[in-house]
Amino acid sequence: MSRRAPTQFPFGHLTADAGASADPVLVEIVQGSLASVEMEVETAIGRTSRSPMIRDAHDFRAGIHDRLLRKLTGRSYSALVHPVARDFPIEEMREGDVFFHNDVYRSEGGIGHLPDLCVTVPVFSAGRVVAFVQAFGHHDDIGGAVPGSMPSHATSVFEEGLMVPPIRLWDAGVPNRSALAIMTRNSRMPESLAADLDAECSACLMGARRLGELFDRYGVDAVESCFDAIISRTTETYRREILGKIPVGTWVWEDYAEHDGVDEPQLHTQRITLTRTPADDPDGERLILDFDGTSPQAKGPINHCGDYSDGVFLKKWLAPILRNLADTPERMAELDVNEGIVPLIEMRFPEPGTLLTPVFPAPTNARTFVILRLLGVLAGVVAKAVDGRMPADQETIRYTGVYGEDLEGRPYLMREVLGGGSGGRYYADGEDTIHVVPDSRNLPTEFTEARFPFRVESLSLAMDSGGAGQFRGGLGYEKHLRMLKDGHFMSIADRSILACWGVKGGQAGQPFQVTIDPGGPNERAVDALADSEPVAAGEVIRIRTTGGGGWGDPLRRDPALVVRDVVWRKVSPEAALAEYGVVLTGSLADDSLGHDEAATAAERAGRPAASEAFFDRGPGYATLAAGAPYAEVDLV
Repeated sequence: MSRRAPTQFPFGHLTADAGASADPVLVEIVQGSLASVEMEVETAIGRTSRSPMIRDAHDFRAGIHDRLLRKLTGRSYSALVHPVARDFPIEEMREGDVFFHNDVYRSEGGIGHLPDLCVTVPVFSAGRVVAFVQAFGHHDDIGGAVPGSMPSHATSVFEEGLMVPPIRLWDAGVPNRSALAIMTRNSRMPESLAADLDAECSACLMGARRLGELFDRYGVDAVESCFDAIISRTTETYRREILGKIPVGTWVWEDYAEHDGVDEPQLHTQRITLTRTPADDPDGERLILDFDGTSPQAKGPINHCGDYSDGVFLKKWLAPILRNLADTPERMAELDVNEGIVPLIEMRFPEPGTLLTPVFPAPTNARTFVILRLLGVLAGVVAKAVDGRMPADQETIRYTGVYGEDLEGRPYLMREVLGGGSGGRYYADGEDTIHVVPDSRNLPTEFTEARFPFRVESLSLAMDSGGAGQFRGGLGYEKHLRMLKDGHFMSIADRSILACWGVKGGQAGQPFQVTIDPGGPNERAVDALADSEPVAAGEVIRIRTTGGGGWGDPLRRDPALVVRDVVWRKVSPEAALAEYGVVLTGSLADDSLGHDEAATAAERAGRPAASEAFFDRGPGYATLAAGAPYAEVDLV
């Protein structure tokens, strides 16, 4: 349970037969309508917003919640309605109201850093609130010490931008121009911010009308009964299909962020003790996630406020990892993550003052280092429980960008969220260049070259970046930008020392790396946390993002697949021998590449025994762990 002061919310508690009276045909209609409305809201935002981060990169999400604040949809994660319901009585809300907030410490855990702006619109039927439509996304600039509002060396949230607790941004359909003026005045990109907020408010108001029509057509009681059925079905599905795959017992694992932007690189620990309770447990069959052993809050901005509202946001953030236990990949894709997973997970937080329980005004703008790592920690601790039948690690968010003045002397800011490779799985290789945010993408070359003073000279897969394994890790990006005018490079990224870990004999992937002027007279590496690295006109910025970890012993990989990867330029000929023990024959030049079966078998037979550790963290771990090759928790 959270040790924060409790806040009362109108939560509903499902009984065993909740939703049982709902017409099953109507349940399908309502569930499809919810998904349709959510998608329509997101489509409207994407088509009418202005900033590259929202319009082109699609770093935003919509969500639909009922009047009990329960998340109903499962195709995307969302923020929470809790802070709005806490500060504004539901019975006093009016049609046309739009609520806004981005205050991390007043968001009940639903907002991680200040650039994530959230709008919430109540849905009405017969004159009362019956649901909520919400959207939140990462915006280009909300003020603060540096362009982009993500100062990598911040020691206080006050350096990170404008904090807005929940406010009524539109009052019964009338925008609060004074509040909008304050927000845009604090932004370096006021026109984009104003346009994005208008797009999000309008899209959510449209979604509220669509959802209201559903209630008007079928009646409030019938639709709410369907909500109960949708949530109850998720609970029962996860209990039957997912929890049953984890044996009763307790396991411990941890992983680390490497740098907080202020102190020297070190191991910032995030630990989970996982307990699977039996079916006859007095408090019910569930997973207990205990975060005791997590490091103290960092001086720099890698903290995340997770311990609010009993960690309800964090439960829904982490739950998609559990879908990897589904019987098939196809079944995994069918499983929604809505409020139905909440009763199946209990969270136990340490006292305030840790990476997950920071005390105001600790900075949080790089909190992705913690919440992304927690996805991997949960995957790792579950892997220990199920003999590795979970994917290896991935790191698929990092913020890079450039800013300065364009060729006409106008200020510009380009931020991009480049993905990376996902981890190998017990049945397949990892995927290349994915992003943890659904539907997100890298910025189109045609758009960026037309708008900003640089040229994209190449964009490709980063060869050898995926961790070697029986099933190889997915590859990251390699992107080259040539500056046409002096500017500054910025980066908020992790996994530049520590790599994405491999599991059950699989090797770690390659870490994140930025090099300016590679091969030139001024070649230099750039720290993964950088606010304003100068880049001269004509210099190239080379960005290589992380590859996913490998799964299983690389010496057990089919040599034909290694040859194929070399042909596809995902694996170099050198790595084919060094990492996979495959002796190549022929040549890429004349399409005759193959392998020598006898020489390959002899090469593999002569290799030393694999490490006793269940996880491979790569060579960077020893750098930060006083030479230790692995952590004690890496043993099974």
